[in-house]
Amino acid sequence: MLLHVLLAVYAAVTGLILGSYLNVVIYRLPRRVSTVTPRSRCTACGAPIRARDNLPLVSFLLLRGRCRSCGAPIAWRYPLIEALTALLFVACLERFGLTPRAAAAALFCCLMVALAAIDIEHMILPDRLTLPGIVVGLLLQPWIGGVGLRAALLGALLGASLLLALAGAWYLLRREEGMGLGDVKMLALIGAFLGWKGVLLSLFFAAFWGAAVGLALMRGSGAGLKTKLPFGAFLALGGVLTLFAGDPLIAAYLRLL
Repeated sequence: MLLHVLLAVYAAVTGLILGSYLNVVIYRLPRRVSTVTPRSRCTACGAPIRARDNLPLVSFLLLRGRCRSCGAPIAWRYPLIEALTALLFVACLERFGLTPRAAAAALFCCLMVALAAIDIEHMILPDRLTLPGIVVGLLLQPWIGGVGLRAALLGALLGASLLLALAGAWYLLRREEGMGLGDVKMLALIGAFLGWKGVLLSLFFAAFWGAAVGLALMRGSGAGLKTKLPFGAFLALGGVLTLFAGDPLIAAYLRLL
């Protein structure tokens, strides 16, 4: 029992630290700035952030959400990303135990969090995350178990093919781009980690929640089909839901058949 608690605390602390780095990736990658140098600075006044003010989640609380140098408010995204990553790391440990699959699941969650946050803010899904993510997902398969290289390869191909087909059909019907290639690569990434069954379930979750949010926004704004949504954020949600609940849901569906 004590060992389990200590492992959960370790997972949470690791998640907080990596969540802090994800914040750097989310802010700098779309701006084409190195995620390693220079050191973190206040986005308002440019003052370097001291080590004591850069503790994940803790510093935000101690500073009451404001920069020590200029008093400018710190965006709530920073503690939310850190807390969410910590929660996901603990969930990976609980779901998969102290196994290589848990480590791969944690990496997958990091990719989903970063891509979702970037897509929400910038409406882009950087190749510097999606393409290496596909490769890493495939390379990890022989060691992590649960999916297998063959299913992962099929998942990556199916993920890309499905969204390419949907994008092509939308363009033929509407004569406008309805989905970017970033979404195509992101679903291929999901397939590389979760296999072809995971792709189908992730896309179902993404389409369901995307449609629900889209309809609500259309009703509120009156923009109709012109309403733009960061579909990558919904793919990330679908991927994470599938990671943790996909196996039992797929098994239950197959039993019904």
